[in-house]
Amino acid sequence: MIELQDNQLLFSFPDVHQDARFTLDFQRTLRIPDDNRDYPLPPGLGRFPLDHVDDYGEKLPEIWRRRGGVFFPMFQSEAMWIHFSGGYPFAVKIAAGKINAVTGNSWGDSLSASPQDYVVVPRQPWLDGFCVSKGMIRQFVGMPLGSGFTAEEQLTEAGQHGGIQIIVYPMKASRYEELVVRRNEEEQVFFSLAEDADMGLAPGGLMRQHIYEDPYGMDAWDTTHRSRCFVHILNSLQYHEVTGRKPPTRAPSATDYTKAGLPWFEYYTDIPALDGSSKLSSLVSVAASWIKKNKSPAPENDPIGPTKTVALGPSRKSVVREGDF
Repeated sequence: MIELQDNQLLFSFPDVHQDARFTLDFQRTLRIPDDNRDYPLPPGLGRFPLDHVDDYGEKLPEIWRRRGGVFFPMFQSEAMWIHFSGGYPFAVKIAAGKINAVTGNSWGDSLSASPQDYVVVPRQPWLDGFCVSKGMIRQFVGMPLGSGFTAEEQLTEAGQHGGIQIIVYPMKASRYEELVVRRNEEEQVFFSLAEDADMGLAPGGLMRQHIYEDPYGMDAWDTTHRSRCFVHILNSLQYHEVTGRKPPTRAPSATDYTKAGLPWFEYYTDIPALDGSSKLSSLVSVAASWIKKNKSPAPENDPIGPTKTVALGPSRKSVVREGDF
């Protein structure tokens, strides 16, 4: 079951285990410079507001109503990251425009071990972008469909889907109970609309972030139980027309944030990471596409040198309709 609570998606599987639950939300953030230099993790600036598609069905495209799920607003060229929270292990697949954010392959409901096409929660605390190489992602940046910027359009030459697709599988209850016993024995803990309003996610600047290997193996996941959700992205002007509410203000530029002396972040751990996707590494970034299309540099893309970096690391409702996609 999926519920929308406090601008978070709560996934729960009480028929698998009473602890089988975790939350997922979409965080506003700085758009890092897209200059082929790698940057540390930018901050979270608060959750994007999430709304039920069904609450505004008469104002949204018919295809959105068929897909169900939820939606949130983004400005063009605004960046975001996905935050996971919970202690029970899940295998979580994330796609943008039905392009898998880990492998670059087309959407499919089932899990794949080779190549691994999912992240393991709570081992993976967040996902900021497309996995382009080992330890590197390209930031999720919102761009309108039809512009040619999105990963979906670059890899399929079409902009049919947009949005974000999510499917989650809980760990088998028996495997989880084994982990609980081991944890107690070793005194360890887990880390804790109009049709032209569609938005998709495009590859932005390079960021240092590992996508971690699955330490449990495919046999750990209960593939007989799953929940999935289509998360639509609405441009900010259309969001106001549909909901009657103003979207969150545009995030500050990375330059202004850094000048204010505010912190960036580095996440340190010795967990093995995936190598990254050759398909995703071939994507053209927003800034490069902008120069090609407009013959001028992308706005708000000046290089910066973060001066304050904080080290991070592991330490000791209402139902959402899944829809048809």
